[in-house]
Amino acid sequence: MRLHISHLTAYRYGTPANGAIQTLRVTPRNHDGQFVTNWRIDVSSDCRLDQHKDAFGNITHTFTVDGPLDELKVLVEGEVETRDTNGIVLGAVERFPPRLYLRETELTRPDEAVAQMASAARSEAGADDLKLLHLLLERMHLKTQHDGGQMQRQDGGQMQVSAAAGTTRGPTHVAYQDFAHAFIATARSAGIPARCVSGYVRHSDGGTDQDAGHAWAEAHVAGLGWIAFDVANGICATDAHIRVAIGLDYLGAAPVRGMHYGGAAETLSVTVRVQQAASQVQG
Repeated sequence: MRLHISHLTAYRYGTPANGAIQTLRVTPRNHDGQFVTNWRIDVSSDCRLDQHKDAFGNITHTFTVDGPLDELKVLVEGEVETRDTNGIVLGAVERFPPRLYLRETELTRPDEAVAQMASAARSEAGADDLKLLHLLLERMHLKTQHDGGQMQRQDGGQMQVSAAAGTTRGPTHVAYQDFAHAFIATARSAGIPARCVSGYVRHSDGGTDQDAGHAWAEAHVAGLGWIAFDVANGICATDAHIRVAIGLDYLGAAPVRGMHYGGAAETLSVTVRVQQAASQVQG
């Protein structure tokens, strides 16, 4: 499938900002099942985009802009050819051995409920890690449906999205990275390396604007490698998914992170559209 992606991030300031610094992880890499045909990043203010690869091999861009700034817009746009690999990630850049992804982070720290779910799934699956992961996918997806799209902590509170993730969400917004974090924490508790992925997904409606990118998890199974699990949709990743960046948690894979200095009353809006490319639809 050839997918066209448009991702606009817009900051507006109640009083002009003196400047801003941003780090972007919005450029996908090629691997089996994913080929980037074209891709561009446009920033509304004059700046130099410095490209490098971070510790995990993600393509990263940084820039600094000087004010005064009433607004700042970052537009990411491009097309990617995808192929369904049944969720198996093949040919991707790997900088670290799988065991690194057993490391706990602040956002993936398991509570008692996570430990219990991991123990129950392990008891049922035995030594079959792939079966265990599919059990977690099914049960967590059902739980998100029953809880109205929110992951609930054992203490009854909702898992919160860190402000550092670079998105502002309303109280009813489905926080995809929370689903990924819960899956990662549970997999690690069962002794399975797991990590967070940021990217894009084409929803079944095919054209509705989204107010955020997407996030899911990957877990490592001996003999198969890394497999992508999308808890929010209850599936392994398909050719509707575009994989962009990985990290121990979402903070290491977030599309946009940064800060402004000076100014006040910053507001943020994000508009993402993922649809089949016009050339493919017409063909």
